[in-house]
Amino acid sequence: MSAAEKDRAGGAPVVLLLSGPNLGLLGARQPEIYGTATLADHVARADRAAARSGLELKHLQSEHEADLVAAVHDARGTVAAIVVNAGALSHSSWALHDALAAFDGIVVELHLSNPDAREPWRRRSVLAPVADGTVAGFGGLGYELAVEAAARLVTDRNRGLPGA
Repeated sequence: MSAAEKDRAGGAPVVLLLSGPNLGLLGARQPEIYGTATLADHVARADRAAARSGLELKHLQSEHEADLVAAVHDARGTVAAIVVNAGALSHSSWALHDALAAFDGIVVELHLSNPDAREPWRRRSVLAPVADGTVAGFGGLGYELAVEAAARLVTDRNRGLPGA
């Protein structure tokens, strides 16, 4: 059953939140850049946004690129949207890029900080070309904004609206 079919059948569409390497250290790692909220705080915020939008949130955090790639593969045909904060893998993981390119749902790339205001190597995302959009630089609010954007795009796509 596709995400759209699940939605029509009365189940909530699923958004998968993927968190990459080092994000488990949020709250302790470079609080001057990433703030003091923990990953659990951000996931809770995303979960509340998903519930308000009629979505079910699932979350996976891994230090391993292969786990994230496998999660994207497993999401095909069962998940309506993926919100991905891949951390440094956003700038280097062609494997994650290829997996997301094969995903048939909505993809929203997420960054707590603004990569364009940071080191030059962070200014190029290899995931951006396969994402429907990017939310960056809003700190913890970005989790809420990314889930809300995914929800709107899923709703538009399910209604057959152009641009979705």
